[in-house]
Amino acid sequence: MSVIVTDAGFGPDDWDQDREGATLDLASDTDPAALEIAPGVEMIRIDFPSFADGRGFTLARLLRLRGYDGRLRARGHVIADQYTMARRAGFDDVEISDELAARQPEADWQFRSNWRQHDYQSRLRG
Repeated sequence: MSVIVTDAGFGPDDWDQDREGATLDLASDTDPAALEIAPGVEMIRIDFPSFADGRGFTLARLLRLRGYDGRLRARGHVIADQYTMARRAGFDDVEISDELAARQPEADWQFRSNWRQHDYQSRLRG
């Protein structure tokens, strides 16, 4: 099982996995230059094999800059401290294991759900 993390906290996965061609899974080592998204892809899941592997954040940001406006999910070993970065990179939600959710409870994730506030760019502009 897995837990989906959003700004509202923990929840079940509401994505219909059975729609053929609607979901694209990307490895963290996907070459951004070779990345092409087929029409009809409604959700892209980017794997995080380790919390120390930040390449998925770069992929998410590039996808958003290239105009992808579908659902973008970080999946794997993303920790609560990285939630703000994940949201700012363009992810809509994060999928974590039940074991990780037990070690980092919902309150740890919700503490970082105000990802639009208190960033250095806002302080510089203000």
